[in-house]
Amino acid sequence: MAEIFALAEEEILIGFGMIGVKGKAVMGREDAIATFRSIVRDRACAVDGRTIDLSDCKMLILSEDVSDMIGDELTEWQLNGAFPLVVEVPPLSGTSQQYARLIDAVRQAIGIKIQ
Repeated sequence: MAEIFALAEEEILIGFGMIGVKGKAVMGREDAIATFRSIVRDRACAVDGRTIDLSDCKMLILSEDVSDMIGDELTEWQLNGAFPLVVEVPPLSGTSQQYARLIDAVRQAIGIKIQ
């Protein structure tokens, strides 16, 4: 069982693995969508030929690259408000321009600096 699970690029998963967080690297959009659906609907994920039980998963960590691949599936899940909580992290290449612009828009709109 895993309370936290990550979907990201392999290098990010190595870092999370060092602190005991299990995860899976996805290979393209179709794999990302199928894996995401498996996690949130079936509460399980196949990794290296083993099925990981995610029935008690409270947090799903996605790299921005993976969340971009999932798109509408992710938005629909977040609006649902059910567990697991989805948290996005920047990819190793850095924060995407789209995300940086969103932060700037929030700063301008509410006048609060977001780190």
